[in-house]
Amino acid sequence: MTGSSPPVVPTLVTMGPADRDPPPTLLVVEDEPALAAAVAARLRGEGFDVRVCMDGPSGVAAATDLRPDLVVLDLMLPGYDGLEVCRRIQAERPVPVLMLTARDDETDKLVGLAVGADDYLTKPFSMRELVARVHALLRRVRRAAELAAAGESALPQRVRDLEIDRAARRVRRRDTEVHLIPIEFDLLACLARRPDTVLTREQLLAQVWDWADAAGTRTVDSHVKALRRKLGPDLIRTVHGIGYGIEPI
Repeated sequence: MTGSSPPVVPTLVTMGPADRDPPPTLLVVEDEPALAAAVAARLRGEGFDVRVCMDGPSGVAAATDLRPDLVVLDLMLPGYDGLEVCRRIQAERPVPVLMLTARDDETDKLVGLAVGADDYLTKPFSMRELVARVHALLRRVRRAAELAAAGESALPQRVRDLEIDRAARRVRRRDTEVHLIPIEFDLLACLARRPDTVLTREQLLAQVWDWADAAGTRTVDSHVKALRRKLGPDLIRTVHGIGYGIEPI
């Protein structure tokens, strides 16, 4: 009688912690201890790895050391203010920045957008809205990376005297390169996909910011103003009561 081979027992492979993608790292730079603790606790509850700094210089240093996936940044800080912190962080490495401001001043917000902030929240704000903004910014960054990796468009798009290279994420107007922060590029690219169509603020919020409601329509207006400052006032037209569009000719 010949021996038979032992039965093959299937091996159950389980995924341990080391096999999972690490959670996104968020840096919170806020000098109000109670607010900083509340923000950090809520974001940790969402599964993020959160680090907190209480002043501008330590925030810049932490951004260099940690290389966070997103920064929640207060405008009024000791040492460097939020604008200077944002400027220094973005000069070293582009990163999404959600700016917190105690003043509902459009000038402050426009300056913040100009130095590289992607979005802003005015204090006081709800933690639910903060979490929604953070998730939306991270989704937008992931989507942009996926489109770039897939080669969304092999050839640059031309609209009038504007050239948009989505693969390289570069913009030129009248043969001069224009520096846009990531959210500005995404907004311009969205408008340029259908240059003869007016998009509502709600459509732009959904397609660019990945927001499901109209709570941030003023954010759209602020970024359009920032684009007009960089590209000229004649490219993006306002259709009052509706939204924005790019004229093809």
